[in-house]
Amino acid sequence: MAPECQQKNAKGLTVVAIGMNKAADEFLILDDRTREELASGKYRDQRRGTFGPPAAIEGPRVPADGPRPARSEQAATQRVRRPARQPWTRSQERLALLYNEQGLRPSDIASKLGISSHLVTQIILAARNRGKS
Repeated sequence: MAPECQQKNAKGLTVVAIGMNKAADEFLILDDRTREELASGKYRDQRRGTFGPPAAIEGPRVPADGPRPARSEQAATQRVRRPARQPWTRSQERLALLYNEQGLRPSDIASKLGISSHLVTQIILAARNRGKS
C-alpha cells in the first residue's frame, strides 16, 4: 500500500477481551454488533450463576409430607455452623507439604506418615486452596 493511502484510511481499532482462562484469551474488535452482543449478555460469565446465595423462591415452601410446625426463633438462632474438622493433624500437614516441596510423590509421603495417599493428596490440595503451597 502506498503511504498516502495508509495515512488517509488508517484508523485505530478498539479491541475488547471477552473471555480469559489459563488456556487462551479471546478478543473481538469492538464494533456496533459486538457492543449490542455485550449489552445483551451474550458474553457474560456463565459461572456467575453458581456463586452466592440461591435466588429467593416466591411463595411458601411446603414439604411433600405436609407442613411442619414452625421452629422457634431462639432455636433457629442457636444453630451455628462450624467449619468441618480436617481428618489430619497440623504436624501431618506440615510434613506432607515439606515432603511435597522436596518432590516426593503422594504415595511416598503416605508411607512415611502412615496415612493413605488419598489423604496426602487432600492435604496438599487444601493447602494450595488456602494459598500456603
